[in-house]
Amino acid sequence: MLNFKAAELSDKIWVDECLKHANSMNCEYTFGNMFIWTKSYNTKIAKFNDFLICRFGLDGDIAYSVPIGEGDFTAAVNEIIEDAASLGVKPKIYGITSSYLNMLQESFFGKFSYEFDDGFNDYIYLVSKMTTLSGKKYHSKRNHITNFKKNHPDWCFEVISRDNIQECIQTHMRWIEEKGDLEDDYAEELEAVKVAFDNYEELGWIGGIIRSGGEVIAYTMGEPQPGGRCFVTHFEKASANIQGAFTIINQEFTKNCLQDYEYVNREEDLGIEGLRKAKMSYNPEIFLEKCMAVYNG
Repeated sequence: MLNFKAAELSDKIWVDECLKHANSMNCEYTFGNMFIWTKSYNTKIAKFNDFLICRFGLDGDIAYSVPIGEGDFTAAVNEIIEDAASLGVKPKIYGITSSYLNMLQESFFGKFSYEFDDGFNDYIYLVSKMTTLSGKKYHSKRNHITNFKKNHPDWCFEVISRDNIQECIQTHMRWIEEKGDLEDDYAEELEAVKVAFDNYEELGWIGGIIRSGGEVIAYTMGEPQPGGRCFVTHFEKASANIQGAFTIINQEFTKNCLQDYEYVNREEDLGIEGLRKAKMSYNPEIFLEKCMAVYNG
């Protein structure tokens, strides 16, 4: 029987230990991501032997994470199936990458169907390329940065600390105001951002800002995946009215804070055309396909 509970900071140690055994660089495979979105997605976690299992949603709209850890994978999936049955819902496992899809097919042949949606695939980039932006593919990016530096000669980069967190929140709120539409999604994201900043040091997050004229005009932050190979950028906000602001925060953060990592995962595009275009413009090294596995056994 799985005993689900809301994630607490004290869970980070054992959750990270499980996540070290993840078979992909899925952006959801970080403790901070689970922790800050607990309220929005009703995220709960459970430990089964040496596996981490997450459950999301309410009422009949329930989904699970793939079991992450080491040991008897089949037994862990069967626990998910039993938990879903106890709730009277169809077992659905979210964020299945190719390696886990193969494991499911091997252990549960013909019992799962698989639903794909490109909006939930991850964009993963080489840190070395994002640092230099060299070559013809990044010519426009370099131009954006050159123009930004020309128009903002007093710009500077800073690492996020307790001294500038409130300014980051204000920058995020200005970004929402520029959108001109206070949708629930923006409110939920802002709430998650505030949770992240309230627990910034404890979560082990890393972030950076760009100043111009003494004012924070862009910020970004995220966390390393356990294992140390990949960093996940969870948030990046800047004024769309300042040409090159997004481009320069991206490069400066990579250059100053991500040199210990091989890859940076910049998450999904959620099917938003403008976001998809922006992420594709950086020429991802890996387009990580994920799907929903639906149990029909």
